[in-house]
Amino acid sequence: MTQGKFDTTRYNPKTVYVTYIAATPEQVWQALTDPAFTRQYFGGLSVDVEQRTGGAFRLLYPDGRVHIAGEVIEWSPPRCFACTWVVEGMKEFGELPACLVTYEIERSGESTRLTMTEAHDWDIPDAILAGGESGWPAILSSLKSVLETGKPLTIAMSMPDGMVEAVQKAVAEKPWLA
Repeated sequence: MTQGKFDTTRYNPKTVYVTYIAATPEQVWQALTDPAFTRQYFGGLSVDVEQRTGGAFRLLYPDGRVHIAGEVIEWSPPRCFACTWVVEGMKEFGELPACLVTYEIERSGESTRLTMTEAHDWDIPDAILAGGESGWPAILSSLKSVLETGKPLTIAMSMPDGMVEAVQKAVAEKPWLA
């Protein structure tokens, strides 16, 4: 798929999670795009999104600093929201190429199926992918909990072993330029 000037065909899915939520597609959409919802399940971060393809996307710390920045690649309420991600709020992470995060939302009986895909356009090391592999299940489980029970989950999160070193190595070597 090519959205505007952004060629999504260069991006290969590396992490995919599917969860079923006892909520409507509209409720899941709101949970993904409303700052008050995201603060509840996304570790206190709030989404700030220009609600259109080509708009700005950011996840903000409680004090307003930018943690994640990107561009809205697809805005099709309430079925698909895709955006690029650059982790600007962590030393050196902001020098990595943007990844593409896509949320696909579809009705499944009385529930909604949410598929989250993290895709990359370079051969990203497993040690860097480990961050998303540990973080996404916690975030999506907490989103599900907020929608179904009104309460987020309390989950102890930490950086996977070797991830920071892998980011430092990738930033120094820039394999995506090879």
